[in-house]
Amino acid sequence: MRVFLGSLLLLSIISIHAVASHVTSTDHSATVLGRWRVKFTLLGGTEKNLVFEARPKGAGSFVLLDTGPDDKPVPGEQTAAWSLTTNNLSVSSEVELPIGTCCRETGTLILKAKFNSGDSFAGKLVFVTNIEEDESPYKYHSTVGTFTATRVRD
Repeated sequence: MRVFLGSLLLLSIISIHAVASHVTSTDHSATVLGRWRVKFTLLGGTEKNLVFEARPKGAGSFVLLDTGPDDKPVPGEQTAAWSLTTNNLSVSSEVELPIGTCCRETGTLILKAKFNSGDSFAGKLVFVTNIEEDESPYKYHSTVGTFTATRVRD
């Protein structure tokens, strides 16, 4: 009987700890909420800037600061979506970006990040264009890059 009660007590403690760990390890949404200044560079390109605003329930927006023609801001917001697991943040949005020195293309910008602190995250990005490309095994042109983001304090 003692072994049974001891085992039951041990299982209860483990269950409570697992639930508490799950809540604390996956409920970091408050860390993401707010405005973030993102500096990014696509492979072979120059540094560009945007502001990512994370809203509750995975909603958000991008304000493109210097990705328009002649490095001008893009008017309005672009709808974005984000998700967070433990310490991994994913953000995506449909945008139009300059590619190289001559062209602009529309596509999906995907940011994959890890938090450095509560006020910064960094990682890799992928831009997948909406243009089909016969030479690509996936039929779409893509380019990669890196980025850093810091919280904007109002």
